[in-house]
Amino acid sequence: MSNEIAGKVVVITGASSGLGEAAARLLAAQGASVVLSARRETRIQALAAELTGQGLKALAVTTDVTKSGQVQQLVDTAVEQFGRIDVMINNAGLMPQSPLERGKIQDWDQMIDVNIKGVLYGIAAALPYMKAQQSGHFINVSSVAGHKVRGGGAVYSATKTAVRVISEGLRQEVKPYNIRTTIISPGMVATELPDSITEPDVAERMRKAYEGAIPADSFARVVQFAISQPDEVDINEILFRPTSQEF
Repeated sequence: MSNEIAGKVVVITGASSGLGEAAARLLAAQGASVVLSARRETRIQALAAELTGQGLKALAVTTDVTKSGQVQQLVDTAVEQFGRIDVMINNAGLMPQSPLERGKIQDWDQMIDVNIKGVLYGIAAALPYMKAQQSGHFINVSSVAGHKVRGGGAVYSATKTAVRVISEGLRQEVKPYNIRTTIISPGMVATELPDSITEPDVAERMRKAYEGAIPADSFARVVQFAISQPDEVDINEILFRPTSQEF
C-alpha cells in the first residue's frame, strides 16, 4: 500500500462509470477515503456499498456538476465526513461531437456546462478548504482532444483546451498554498463517453475508432502516479494514449 495515498480523502466527479469508477476502486484499495459523485445515484450508491463491503472507505453523494450548489455540497459533505479534502478529481465530462454546420446548440451547451463549468465549480468548492489546510491536489481531466482538433470535434476540443488553460492558471495561483495541480489528457480509453454522441453517423465512426481503446484502469494508474509523488513533487500534465492511436 502506498503511504502517499493511504489516508487521503479523494473526491471524484463522474464516478459512476469509466475513468472515475476505475480511479475510485484503485485509490480505495490503496487506503484512500473516496467520495463518489455523479448524477446516477443508483450506480454510485452500489459502488460505495461494494467498496465499504470490502472494508474500504467510500461515500456516495449524488451530484450534478452543472449546479454549483450541488458541487459545494459534495465537497462540504466530504469534509464533514472525513475532516478534510486532499484530492479533487474533476473528471465528469461529455463528448457529443458533431460538425458545427449541424448546429447542435443543446449539445454545445451541455459540453460547456459539464466540461468547463463543472471543473470551475469543483475548484471553487475545494480551493478554500485546501488553502486553509495549506495542502491539496487538483486533478483536472482534459483529453488528447485538448491538444489536437479535428473536424466534428471543435466544441469538445475547445472545452478540453479550456480545462488545460484553467488548470495552468490555477497552478500558478496556488503556489503560496502548497497545492498541487495535474492535468490528465487521456486518449481513447474504454468508457461510456462515446455514448453521449447524439448524431448516429458520428457515433458509428467513434465506435469503430474506440475498438482500439485501452481499459479504464490505465487512467487509474496515471492518477495513482500523480497522487503518490512526494509532497514536493508536482506532476503538472500527463498525456497518454493507446500505443496504436495515431490521433
